[in-house]
Amino acid sequence: MTKTAWVFPGQGSQSLGMGMDLLNLPSAKDKFAQAEEILGWSVTEICQNDEDKLSRTLYTQPCLYVVESILADAVLEKEKPDLVAGHSLGEYVALYVANVFEWSTGLRLVKRRAELMDNAAGGMMAALMKFDRELLENIIAETPNLVLANDNSPEQVVISGSPEAVQTAIEQIKAKRAVPLKVSGAFHSPLMSAAANEFQEILETVQFNAASVPVISNVEPVPTKDGNELKQRLIKQMTGNVRWREISLQLSENGVTRVVEIGPGNVLTGLIKRTCSNLTLENIRSAEELPA
Repeated sequence: MTKTAWVFPGQGSQSLGMGMDLLNLPSAKDKFAQAEEILGWSVTEICQNDEDKLSRTLYTQPCLYVVESILADAVLEKEKPDLVAGHSLGEYVALYVANVFEWSTGLRLVKRRAELMDNAAGGMMAALMKFDRELLENIIAETPNLVLANDNSPEQVVISGSPEAVQTAIEQIKAKRAVPLKVSGAFHSPLMSAAANEFQEILETVQFNAASVPVISNVEPVPTKDGNELKQRLIKQMTGNVRWREISLQLSENGVTRVVEIGPGNVLTGLIKRTCSNLTLENIRSAEELPA
């Protein structure tokens, strides 16, 4: 019997027009309306018309949460996952799908997370492609204010830290490609500690239920259904690194043979393919790709 994992992308996968074909789904109209009440602005207006806002953390994260969760709800009408995981912001959608918290609770958390991260100025992130991993590890060990933020695949990582530290690493590492990311701060690094501490106080007040299916977390890529454990892992997520390469390996180790990426783009299936070539990979990016 096929064992299926659902995975949800994070910031960087957004695109103008995403989710607009979902407006024809009756359940989607209610969710978009609820989102406007909670956020104080319209997800549909920004996704349709405002590329500048859509690329800003403050708006990107809630928009992705809303669009991905609506897509997931539609898929849930036809099938259920055996395991879920999400990349950074995508972990919130995974937790919602696993019934760890209500949809509106998740959106309120994402709203506050986006506000705190959007205000965390002064850091820098850069993606590195095709590099010497041992050399990178040595550079990180020797450079203050520099961390491995996203370990995405054997050939692609993201580093995070002070602008000086990131620029120094880019010059030393000699990667095939080094791309500075358009983000406001040094996400998934200790430079996010002030924002993370404030967000922890909010998370501590939220009830996390036992998950209906196992969740693999970013900072601890081992499946669990324990609600308290999932909360503790999420608390660490803002300053901890996204261990996506290890998550990809865990999928195979847990008997998963089919992976469905739910959300705009195909970033995660691309990363998983580079780490585990034996998995069947699918994408559900729009209403037309929903199961019949």
